[in-house]
Amino acid sequence: MNIKTNKKAVCVMSGGMDSTLSASMMQADGYEIIAVHFNYDQRTQKKELECFETICNHLHVKEKYILDLDFFKQLGASSLTDKTINIPTQGIEEGVPSTYVPFRNGIFLSMSAAIAEKVGATAISIGVVEEDSSGYPDCRESYIKSMEQSINLGTKDETNIKIYMPLVSLQKSQIVTKALELNVPLELTWSCYQNEDAACGVCDSCRLRLNGFSKAGVKDPIKYK
Repeated sequence: MNIKTNKKAVCVMSGGMDSTLSASMMQADGYEIIAVHFNYDQRTQKKELECFETICNHLHVKEKYILDLDFFKQLGASSLTDKTINIPTQGIEEGVPSTYVPFRNGIFLSMSAAIAEKVGATAISIGVVEEDSSGYPDCRESYIKSMEQSINLGTKDETNIKIYMPLVSLQKSQIVTKALELNVPLELTWSCYQNEDAACGVCDSCRLRLNGFSKAGVKDPIKYK
């Protein structure tokens, strides 16, 4: 695939289904993808990084950043980064679940904004989902819009960055359907919060993913226990 464009988008890419679709949609809209991945001592860090690299190769990404955020381990406060806190496996929790990492998307967006300003990108994409997520406060559309305003206030006058969140109002089944329409390599993505070999199928993220595939009427191509 040879994509010629002057438009650049910094795409936050975890190796998961949502961020991969979000980046693919930006590419389909004519943007050159600048891929950004964060290692933050999450339980499935190795698997997520592996997926990110494979997806970047599939999408023919020429420029990518892999950033290590070691302080999240010191911060703790989340079952994703603190192994003394169990990953919930009894179904979707009410309120904000223990898998919430405090202000993670705010930090991701701030660092992505710095990269965007450096490379002259006019867009950042992030695969947040508000309606069908685990209840994370930093996935709300109103919050992302406020971050966009703050980023533009805190950068050079000539810098003008728009944050795209194309999935924010979609259900997981709609995300699966859209991904299939764009030939997104869902088999290369990973969603499980706790396993790196075969997905557990019972954590919040696995349940949301499996439910999305079920409602879309297609089989999830990744391996489950």
